[in-house]
Amino acid sequence: MDGQRPAQNADLYRERNRIERAFNRLKDYRRFATRFDKLATTFEATVALIATRIWFLV
Repeated sequence: MDGQRPAQNADLYRERNRIERAFNRLKDYRRFATRFDKLATTFEATVALIATRIWFLV
């Protein structure tokens, strides 16, 4: 390399960072992090409940 930093899209990085932080908040909940619910519909409902709870707390 010639010592220059690679070009990056600041808006894309900002959005990616926001999504990563959202997943990290979800992983604070054990049911989500360990995929405790085996059925897809139950898991989707769990994700919806956790996301709603996070939304209310923020």
